[in-house]
Amino acid sequence: MRFLLSFIFTILIAFADSNSFHRSISASPTRINPLLATDSASGEITNWIFNGLVKFDTNGSIAPDLASSWYFEDNKTLIFHLRKGVKWHDGEPFSAKDVKFTYEFMKSKRVITPYKSDFKYVSGIDVIDPYTIKIHYKQAYFKALSIWMMGILPAHLWRYEKSPMKSKLNKLPIGTGPYRLTKAIKINKSIKLKRYKEYYEHTPFIKEQIYHYIGDPSTEFMMLKAHKLDIGGLTPLQITRQVGEEFKRYYKIYEQASHSYTYLGFNLRESKFKDLRVRRAIALAINKQEIIDLLFFGHGKPCYGPFMPKSWVYPKDFKPEVYNPKLAKKLLKEAGYNSKHPLKFTLITNTANETRINTAEIIQQQLLKVGIKMKIRTMEWQAFLNTVVFPRHFEAVLLGWSLSLVPDAYMIWHSDSDKKGGFNFVGYHNKRVDRLIKESEKLVNLKAFSKNYKKIFRLIVADYPYVFLYIPNSITAVSRRVKGITPSILGIEHNFIDWKIQE
Repeated sequence: MRFLLSFIFTILIAFADSNSFHRSISASPTRINPLLATDSASGEITNWIFNGLVKFDTNGSIAPDLASSWYFEDNKTLIFHLRKGVKWHDGEPFSAKDVKFTYEFMKSKRVITPYKSDFKYVSGIDVIDPYTIKIHYKQAYFKALSIWMMGILPAHLWRYEKSPMKSKLNKLPIGTGPYRLTKAIKINKSIKLKRYKEYYEHTPFIKEQIYHYIGDPSTEFMMLKAHKLDIGGLTPLQITRQVGEEFKRYYKIYEQASHSYTYLGFNLRESKFKDLRVRRAIALAINKQEIIDLLFFGHGKPCYGPFMPKSWVYPKDFKPEVYNPKLAKKLLKEAGYNSKHPLKFTLITNTANETRINTAEIIQQQLLKVGIKMKIRTMEWQAFLNTVVFPRHFEAVLLGWSLSLVPDAYMIWHSDSDKKGGFNFVGYHNKRVDRLIKESEKLVNLKAFSKNYKKIFRLIVADYPYVFLYIPNSITAVSRRVKGITPSILGIEHNFIDWKIQE
């Protein structure tokens, strides 16, 4: 109790500055470095401090950031013209040498990062002049432009670092972004980000952001209800049953589809699941809307395919098959299953995710209505991955994937990814999908790429390797003292530098 009172007192003092924006963070960042930030906490802080050459605009299209413009000289050569007048947080000018250094630094053996694979087709970079760079690719590459959303490091500081993984710059970085750190981050301590007055777009209107370390969701919710945070996520249960009119008078609620989906994946090596009729019957027997209503109180949408709805690779005229238990029974009968010989299988998911366990229990009851007997097994996360998922020792799994604005179908859907350590652990193989994925990798024309990916979407959906279940909503409460919020496909914080605090 004494700790809690001390914690609240600390926040009350920090809250005294009316132009400070208060947030929570549930884990301590490890490295504030765009090449090394692999956890969500590190990534969130890193994004305020660093810029890439390009970024997403409000419509989800690629737009200039540190680059002012670009063009493809040919399918394997990309020219960037860099923005002039950009300064690092220490006042040094940004230039082409920083871009070349960042690429070469990332590729060096001293740096251990999963992001290297994105640059596998880059063969080299030429500095044409201080504000022009030429990037050479081994082949035409559909992500030739989007990979340069990676944050750029200051060459004048990092070139002297012999042990980049342990560098002090990972705790107190220098970037070009709208906010900067003035003190090194510490484990389980608050993080204060000061606005960078020389930011190239304009000085952010909010003077500082303060991230308060709050280790558990219940405490974060308590601080929201006490008006000690300016922003916070809400669960469907909280928004439906645990906040009242007073809360809504203080906070405005923003609700959008999240960038993730949950699915039931079949092991397509299993004889029972090699039959398309069986997979389709299971999909038709699952009432997705009922799951959403029961678990999320309606705060979500059914998922019907592998790419983000309303994105440039999602077919606009696509009409999905929906809940149809009558047809499900017919298909099962055609496949040789009946009350005397029912379809049986086991679904496995992880113990720490209560929502997935509840989803499995609802599916179990829904399938029973058409005569399918599904058992549920749960396991600890690491054991689940290491002994079930990656070794392919399952009949069906309940898992989730994120949804990207620039999807790469190769990792999950190409036959080559059906290997040890690969993410195509359900064993999906479709020669036409493989061909379209490989063909798309070599496209720099976005319209042609979009056309191919829409075909990939339809082919995957028609094969039923997954039952795509639901996309939960992201629910965010923001203090009404904040003005200038304009939601987009990116969420609500894409234009944070334009937000203003009004008392």
